Amino acid sequence: MKTRFTEMFGVRHPIVCGGMTGVGTADLIGAVANAGALGFISALTAGSPEALVREVARCRSLTDQPFGVNLTILPSVKPVPYDEYRDAIIASGVKVVETAGRSPAPHMDAFKSAGVKVIHKAVSVRHAAKAESIGVDAVTIDGFECAGHPGEDDVPSLILVPAAARKLSIPVIASGGFATGAGLVAALALGAEAVTMGTRFVATAEAPVHQRVKEQIVANDELDTILVFRQFGNTARVARNSVSEQIAELGAAVGATFADVAELASGERGRQRVLVEGDIDDGMWWAGQSQALIHDIPSCRDLLTSLMAEADAIAARMFEAGAGVA
Repeated sequence: MKTRFTEMFGVRHPIVCGGMTGVGTADLIGAVANAGALGFISALTAGSPEALVREVARCRSLTDQPFGVNLTILPSVKPVPYDEYRDAIIASGVKVVETAGRSPAPHMDAFKSAGVKVIHKAVSVRHAAKAESIGVDAVTIDGFECAGHPGEDDVPSLILVPAAARKLSIPVIASGGFATGAGLVAALALGAEAVTMGTRFVATAEAPVHQRVKEQIVANDELDTILVFRQFGNTARVARNSVSEQIAELGAAVGATFADVAELASGERGRQRVLVEGDIDDGMWWAGQSQALIHDIPSCRDLLTSLMAEADAIAARMFEAGAGVA
């Protein structure tokens, strides 16, 4: 299944495993690459620019297929040396970067000079168009269904993807609610050139999270997420549990500030207690509404094989139906 995306990035399938904090390590991304998709190591999960260089090298020891690095640029209490991470990415010979959060404009000249292709993640058509104007090579557009930060406009993928595809000339990658071959075919029909899956890749054998997290994703349905941080202008979709419900309740109080939920919402707490220790109810963790479409915990290779077989079968059936009508 060839698209501009597969040709531009040299992968077999129009599927992306986007950067995920605490999850996007060489173990998962190497397996994603070997299965024919494009995965992104999480730069900030590595812990330092030097550690990122080592993680890239470790991934190269696991695969000879293309992969990239995600650089999420966000405000932080403790300053993050983004320039140093950028330089580490370039020095490692990585040729594709996924940026998210703030604009990648300050880093574009350095990436372009080094021959690095940039995919920027956006949550609105206007932000996607701005990213195209500064020279990114492709845009991932996050619909309201996605895990993480879907923005403040509440536009689902069914509307956002075709709206972005109509506006942009560069490839659009659909994100938010995708976990199946049917979803891939739908995204391509809407004008996307690929799909990004996050939650679906967390529920795979190679994902470096506790087995209970994977099993909970399989058990959950489309109602088992919750929006938090809306009152602070930084809406996030996370898995529904006692901690996230408490965060939502505290945040909704009149005059609430982020300090009122900071301890409960700590990323370090979520990663250690949930992802590492497997206590799914003792920290905030990320999951999208696509949980409703996830029913097993396969290897990345088996996932991509079955997903592409489903997509091919659906596309062939639609073509035959169309030919019959003609």
